[in-house]
Amino acid sequence: MEGQELPYVLIDCIGERHGVYEHHVGFLKKRFHLITMKEYLKNKAFLSKKISAIYMWYHKPAIHEELLQSLPNLKVVASSGVGIDHLDLKLLSSYGVKVSNTPFIVSTDTADLGMALMLASSRRLVEGHEMAVSPDTEYFPADWLGAEVSGATLGIVGMGTIGYKVAERAKAFDMKILYHNRSQRDKEEESAVGAVYCKKIDDLLQQSDFVLLSVNLTPQTSKLIGKRELELMKPTATLINISRGLVVDQDALVEALQNKVIKAAALDVTYPEPLPRDHPLLKLKNVIITPHIGSATTKTRWVMMEQMAESIEAGLAGLPIPREVLP
Repeated sequence: MEGQELPYVLIDCIGERHGVYEHHVGFLKKRFHLITMKEYLKNKAFLSKKISAIYMWYHKPAIHEELLQSLPNLKVVASSGVGIDHLDLKLLSSYGVKVSNTPFIVSTDTADLGMALMLASSRRLVEGHEMAVSPDTEYFPADWLGAEVSGATLGIVGMGTIGYKVAERAKAFDMKILYHNRSQRDKEEESAVGAVYCKKIDDLLQQSDFVLLSVNLTPQTSKLIGKRELELMKPTATLINISRGLVVDQDALVEALQNKVIKAAALDVTYPEPLPRDHPLLKLKNVIITPHIGSATTKTRWVMMEQMAESIEAGLAGLPIPREVLP
């Protein structure tokens, strides 16, 4: 309402490594009084009672109990993306703080990236590019071959929104689709993409040419894929991870790739991010790594920002919060 003070919203920073995008700031400043962490720490006595929401862009600012204790009027935390493993929901709830995220808008782009990684790995696009542009290349070897995607078997671990969108895309490649999930999808959904449910993950791992991970990170899925699971996979199989780095036992993955237990890996996520520059995964030719860009398109990031703003406005108005995450 005109003349009314805008709500004070805590952000990490503007621009820089983890900050709010500069081209998003104009939209947000029409709705909120943005306070950076630097500004907050400089003027804590005044701002601590003013701040009513936190705009958490890619896990920043980090939320811990000390911060919650210093913000007595905090009502809403809007977190970007789908993952919530960086938040202590029970702790936030104990302070009466509600949480939202942006789960659905990221699904299409993340599924697209999953397919891109599958294609890039199977057809050795990164290696091919390096060969094509190398000053040392005198000819293209005729026996430089990749693997087929069309007609291959894809095993999807985690058939939520993203996993299902991957299946829709894979169907266009005439892939045989297996999936493992906490619960089986209904028959109509399975039939629409030609997916077959594997109650046991072992069955999926043993049959798949490509294993794609699209699960949330929880205590149950941490290191879901370890030495045992990798050894169940075909020696010609590729592991694709578009979920969270910690879903895979990274040391076991390095060993499996070095010893040709599996053929290749294509990873949008690792732990930590980025990996130390001397990490063995960075030295392997049969690995493609992208910098956690599942939802990194201009349109999607803009809609994420709009949805976060919508959640904050609803929460501060006492209305139901869109995309609220319950503890």
